[in-house]
Amino acid sequence: MKSERAGDLTDHSSRKVSFKKVEKENTPRRLKHHVKEPLLEDMVMVLSPLFLVFMLDLGLTPQTLAQNDAYRGFLRKHYDPSPTGHDDRYCNTMMERRSMTRPCKDTNTFIHGNSNDIRAVCDDRNGEPYRNGLRRSRSPFQVTTCKHRGGSPRPPCRYRAFRANRVIVIRCRDGFPIHLEENFIPPRP
Repeated sequence: MKSERAGDLTDHSSRKVSFKKVEKENTPRRLKHHVKEPLLEDMVMVLSPLFLVFMLDLGLTPQTLAQNDAYRGFLRKHYDPSPTGHDDRYCNTMMERRSMTRPCKDTNTFIHGNSNDIRAVCDDRNGEPYRNGLRRSRSPFQVTTCKHRGGSPRPPCRYRAFRANRVIVIRCRDGFPIHLEENFIPPRP
């Protein structure tokens, strides 16, 4: 415990320390002469490249986000890797779960399998140019097409399921599928 008196400090060891000496040791002027400010310099050196990357990333973010949104929308509407069935109940459940029943969507196709195989249609690994900027798969996919049975476009929506193993036609942007061409009817072999 320290006691303070005018002109000195006393601690339990009964050592006296002069205020003048303490003040002289802790003056900012003396610190500037003996110690440079490495913390600030180090922070500037470390943060400058990060700031530059952050600023560059801001320019790329809107396009990347839009691309990711379009691809996620494609997957939400058309991708089901491991279906629990291929009957009418499957279509009714999936169309409701994927929010395509307000109003009832007339037709929707779910592609089953691996999402990387679908993405490969966007390049030459599993795709070829079709027409109007579309791409056609070189190999068939297992699909379930859900068709609205008619009646009111308001819920409850009822669908009929059609299973097939066929090629798909998609539109791609920057290597990602963003649209499934529902009206494509593959030619008979």
